[in-house]
Amino acid sequence: MARGPKKHLKRINAPRHWMLDKLGGVWAPRPSSGPHKLRECLPLIIMLRNRMKYALTRREVLAIVMQKLIKVDGKVRTDMCFPAGFMDVISIDRVHEHFRLLYDTKGRFVIHRISDAEAKYKLVRVRERFTGKGGVPYISTHDGRTFRYPHPEIHANDTVKYNIETHELLEFVKFEVGNLAMVTGGHNLGRVGLIMRRERHPGSFEIIHLKDAVGHEFSTRINNVFCIGKGSKSLITLPRGKGVRKSILEEQEQRYKLEKQKAAAVAASVGKTPVVKKEKSKAPAKPKTEAKEGKVKHKKVKHTSFTGQFALPVKKAKE
Repeated sequence: MARGPKKHLKRINAPRHWMLDKLGGVWAPRPSSGPHKLRECLPLIIMLRNRMKYALTRREVLAIVMQKLIKVDGKVRTDMCFPAGFMDVISIDRVHEHFRLLYDTKGRFVIHRISDAEAKYKLVRVRERFTGKGGVPYISTHDGRTFRYPHPEIHANDTVKYNIETHELLEFVKFEVGNLAMVTGGHNLGRVGLIMRRERHPGSFEIIHLKDAVGHEFSTRINNVFCIGKGSKSLITLPRGKGVRKSILEEQEQRYKLEKQKAAAVAASVGKTPVVKKEKSKAPAKPKTEAKEGKVKHKKVKHTSFTGQFALPVKKAKE
């Protein structure tokens, strides 16, 4: 019987949103213990090697991390298996770049580039509010943080804007109807919409109904809803698509438009109009002409029992 925590992870059992190729080896990097769950995080090695292409191998990632070049939420991380999760800010000071981990509408992590001003804060979701020893009020957040003496109006499911540099709570967003929210779990993972109504089911899960910018309505459990703004104004910048899920036909049409634009741009740079390929029409068969007089026309016949070809003379037509 096994004893102690598991230290390995096979690639076939790795989370799907890591997008690891099936034939790239037997093993996958197992995330270390940290603020996010194993199946809800993205290790730094996957981020630097597979997504951002700053390294080609595991050894190169180790060299980058051990130089203390990578910061997660303003703190240097030298563990290449550190689990970065939703809303975390990854900073690389040497190249002056900042990224925020968000979801796309297909349920995959998006490494969204942000500005220096936006990299100074992050949004955290309140999981629980309780009273500790001595009557001190606490709140715990989705990324493992705990804050003492919070604002008396902050409760579970609310969102707090947290300053990474000063470790202060700047403002908060109530979990109310009419506010903007992103879905962080379930079938609608990554979609963004306004909270329309809240269904209460005592003894079971509460259901939240949302509507996106296009007008599509969807619903999910209350634990999967993360408020990101007051009203329709978001406190963070959203990745491409703005959290609106498209159908297969809409995605196909969008790809065709991009291909046409690229072809037009290439043609404009060359100075020619784009060439449209036409189907080749078969040329009409030439009429057979009679053999000239005085010459014997030979016909090639393939013998059935031999591989060679024999030329047999054709008799002249009688005049």
